[in-house]
Amino acid sequence: MQVSKSENWFLKRMEEVLEWIPGGAAGAAVVAGAVALSTYYVATRPKSTPPMVPLDEQSFPEPGAELIRTSKLCRDAKDGKFLRYLYEDCRTVYDAFHRGARESNSGQCLGSRENQTKPYQWLHYNEALLRARNFGCGLTHLGLRPGAYVGIYSQNCPEWVLTEQGLYCYSMIIVPLYDTLGVEVCSFIIRQAEMNTVVCGDDQKINMILDQAPPCLKRIVYIGEVKKDTLLRAKKQGIEAIKFEEVEKLGSANINSYPEKPPKADDICTVCYTSGTTGNPKGVMLSHENVIADVSAVMLQLGEHKPNRHDVMISFLPLAHMFERCCQIAMFMQGGAVGFFCGDIRNLMEDMKALKPTVTPTVPRLLNRIHDKVMSTVNGSFVKRNLLRMAINSKLAEMKRGILRKNTIWDTLVFKKVQEGMGGRVRLLVVGSAPLSGNVLTFVRCALGCVVVEGYGQTECVAPATLTIQGDCIPDHVGPPVACCCVKLVDVPEMEYYASAGQGEVCVKGTNVFKGYFKDPERTRDTIDRDGWLHTGDIGMWLANGTLKIIDRKKHIFKLSQGEYIAPEKIENIYIRSIYVSQIYVYGESLKSCVVAVVVPDVETVKEWALENDIPGTLSVLCNDERIKAMIMEDLIQLGKESGLKSFEQVKDIYLHPDPFSVQNGLLTPTLKSKRPQLKAYFKPQLEDMYSKLD
Repeated sequence: MQVSKSENWFLKRMEEVLEWIPGGAAGAAVVAGAVALSTYYVATRPKSTPPMVPLDEQSFPEPGAELIRTSKLCRDAKDGKFLRYLYEDCRTVYDAFHRGARESNSGQCLGSRENQTKPYQWLHYNEALLRARNFGCGLTHLGLRPGAYVGIYSQNCPEWVLTEQGLYCYSMIIVPLYDTLGVEVCSFIIRQAEMNTVVCGDDQKINMILDQAPPCLKRIVYIGEVKKDTLLRAKKQGIEAIKFEEVEKLGSANINSYPEKPPKADDICTVCYTSGTTGNPKGVMLSHENVIADVSAVMLQLGEHKPNRHDVMISFLPLAHMFERCCQIAMFMQGGAVGFFCGDIRNLMEDMKALKPTVTPTVPRLLNRIHDKVMSTVNGSFVKRNLLRMAINSKLAEMKRGILRKNTIWDTLVFKKVQEGMGGRVRLLVVGSAPLSGNVLTFVRCALGCVVVEGYGQTECVAPATLTIQGDCIPDHVGPPVACCCVKLVDVPEMEYYASAGQGEVCVKGTNVFKGYFKDPERTRDTIDRDGWLHTGDIGMWLANGTLKIIDRKKHIFKLSQGEYIAPEKIENIYIRSIYVSQIYVYGESLKSCVVAVVVPDVETVKEWALENDIPGTLSVLCNDERIKAMIMEDLIQLGKESGLKSFEQVKDIYLHPDPFSVQNGLLTPTLKSKRPQLKAYFKPQLEDMYSKLD
């Protein structure tokens, strides 16, 4: 093992002590003490952990022009034999939950608490299994059959998991709904999947469903307390409202009449609708094998850091999305426990202090807040700023030698509050949903002294298709492919990206690739080609060490730092209706939480308004006038509200530019479409300036 500078210093001092020890009994005592101290140091000194694969060659490059890369943890992947499962007794999500019960010896499974002042109460695995089966049996008694689609519209809670597992007991399919879909889209999903039953979390969500309930909806199962007026409203619409516990009782009373019918690996387990595009959302059909393969591949890549039966995970990211679902399934597969936050994200840290999780799925927005809070605390003090810099440099140097720990002097002096703010026991942090900037990733790894991995994927390939390797301290990439799939890049000539140069559209093939879009074969064909490759729409590049870096988006749809999808062209089509706007370019990026815009004002309309308000000047002068900017901004926001834009879709700042985008200046195509990469480069200073003021 390589000896560090601090260890070398300690050994030299011990040699000096041994040279000066006296003889006799006193000398013997000193020798014994020195030996004991040396033994203790050697036994407790930090040990380096070798990475799972060589960090300078993290994936296998396959021969051929397509430049396909596969995981080094699954040699058969080179022959197209991708990982399907990790354990023989775990081929479906139903199996995963039952395996957890065995692994944990019916230990703690689902935890929740009524409010911030109460302790966590736990359902153990066997109790959760019984309740889930009773719930599934109750739905079967009410007329549902294997293959039925059942909606769930609820915040994360134990009943969410009980619903899902209950459906799997009888080979039914869960279809999550969530707030940002809106009333019309939720109605569309219920109608398209011909759901007659939806499980709802509270009174507000029930009323949202009732606002546009399609004729096929016959039953709402509610979890929380519901007002009498709401129950009466449902009855008037011909919809039965039944309490969650009543369904369980029905199942318990009829359990012998309906034996379980567990699903097969190739059965559909969920239809997960993706938002973010214009028009109706797409229902991603995922099989049990898809999900288990992806979860298994991630656990294989985590190695000794994967979840175990002693772990506790906090659940606060939406269960309607596959990232959180996969993290929970991994916990259940290993017999770990999952505790749910109380529902208010503003009090998340209080929930973490009470739960003391060891595993935490998270998104960049939360980590950005932690980073920014620490930085704002130290920026006013030269001493604190330099102490933080020394702490990060020291811990980063250890990480580069494969040492990861949270018991250094820096953890006590500098990082203790950050660690305690997240419960003090976090050992594994999984980051998904959007990219995390390199400086924040390095800070989090140093501050928490835990494994932090970042993945890349999308719902169409369950969750991660790539994942960073523990021990790789270089940020700003998303790691190599996981063992259930391979990745290649294909040419995007219109954006000047070519696979021969190691750049192109990211395409994924493997056991985690979805079965198609629900009742939408045309869009399925547009996304999965005839050779089985999923075309993600993201632009990536291979780095020299075999890892993937995401550098652009083909279809100009991206996520904000909180995970919300933005379609800039949709927003532009709304804002362009403003009488004051001639041209507009809406911009955002995945490291930011909002969007901004460059606006070319309509010359005549703006000059007329300026004249009426006694504001003189040419268009160039008017573009720099804050009154003009405020007037146009107000008009855009009003148009956005009238057109149903959500708050995160509305621009938070604009830059007024007097000269039109044109073919001549390279900002428009010959067909007069915006050349987005060129607009981004041309207005880079203005975009950066707007974001610097908003940060």
